[in-house]
Amino acid sequence: MLPTRQIETFLQHTPLSLQEIVFELRNIIAAVAPDAAEVVRWRGLSYYHEGRGGIVSAGICQIEIHADHVRLAVIHGAFIADPHHLLDGPKKYKKFVRIESFDHAPWDSLKELIATSSRFDPRTIVM
Repeated sequence: MLPTRQIETFLQHTPLSLQEIVFELRNIIAAVAPDAAEVVRWRGLSYYHEGRGGIVSAGICQIEIHADHVRLAVIHGAFIADPHHLLDGPKKYKKFVRIESFDHAPWDSLKELIATSSRFDPRTIVM
């Protein structure tokens, strides 16, 4: 994971209410995928298993910061279990969860979703 100071600098123009969401998501990712690499990409934070490939091929999730919400994006979202029906999005494979408020976020379900994404290996897909 990147140093907290670097994340604070990256988030310096982000409203505090959204920063709280970002930091909580980072805590969850660190807990369920302690080996995850973290990089600043595409105006957000991307997490992946460095030993398995790059940001896309070994992607766990992305934290995208928007004007009024944070999106937890899952690059292989179409292929993972989503028992709480959190994932949305028009993209073919990439799906996301829109998080507008820290207090109303389904944290336990998000933790489960991130853990599932962390375990997913796209090399196992048979097409």
